[in-house]
Amino acid sequence: METVTTPLPWTDPRDELEVGVLMANGRLAPRRFANRAEAEAWARPEEGDRVVEYNLICECDS
Repeated sequence: METVTTPLPWTDPRDELEVGVLMANGRLAPRRFANRAEAEAWARPEEGDRVVEYNLICECDS
């Protein structure tokens, strides 16, 4: 019996961004955020934290 698989749609790796918090000490926060709003709620900008977007797959310009 032959199994038919449907290929997954192609996505551009430059579009696969993660949202994180760059803490005042220069390190990324040790947790994941579901979206930018969650990261902004967790960050402490008064202490130097910044919300950032980055690509885990490649260092490429979008």
